[in-house]
Amino acid sequence: MDHKVQLFVTCIVDTLYPEVGEAVVRVLQRAGANVDFPMGQTCCGQPAFNAGLRAQARPMAEHTIRVFENAPGAVVIPSGSCAGMVRHGYLELFDGDPIWLPRARSLAERTYELTEYLVDVLRVTDLGARLHGKLAYHSSCHLLREIGVVHQPRALLASLHESELVELPGAAECCGFGGVFSVEHPEISAAMLERKIANIDESGADWVVSCDCGCITHINGGLSRVGKPTRAVHIAQVLAQS
Repeated sequence: MDHKVQLFVTCIVDTLYPEVGEAVVRVLQRAGANVDFPMGQTCCGQPAFNAGLRAQARPMAEHTIRVFENAPGAVVIPSGSCAGMVRHGYLELFDGDPIWLPRARSLAERTYELTEYLVDVLRVTDLGARLHGKLAYHSSCHLLREIGVVHQPRALLASLHESELVELPGAAECCGFGGVFSVEHPEISAAMLERKIANIDESGADWVVSCDCGCITHINGGLSRVGKPTRAVHIAQVLAQS
């Protein structure tokens, strides 16, 4: 079966973590997908939407729909927050619009977060990846609560060779990033991050794995500032190891 995939790479991956995008392509190809990349893609509009700037978010959402609606196959996003925006935020943004709501719903119905697509669609958990050390999994908020991806990342990490998956205390607790939340409420964000760093330290993990680069950026900043050797990485980087 030809599993055609359109990669929606996200702003933060494109700007700060191109190596994550490259890892996503390798992982999807290894899993048997045929990966394409629509060049017209830009921001999905989530930052503006979350800030309550609906009028500013709408043109970006309309552009995203136009770019992907004529690109065949599933749309795969290496981010729970961006996937949640397309699957749920767009339906709210275009609620009651007889033209754009059906187009938004059509895109939402074929949009998947990366681990969700690998496990639920391709039925793949073991990609032959190998990584030495102890891994702990941090579940990002939108991935867990908005789109309900729970077991898929853990199934993929449990299949890794030569590594140990350890439990992260408070794994489902927010790291404090939350996009504009960390800017609007820096004191609360810092306190949440401090608790997350303490839990990571308690886990004894060498690596903290997440599916969202926003969490990775926030957690690595906290780890670096207190001199901890543990580092946060995207799950695609782990799965791409051989």
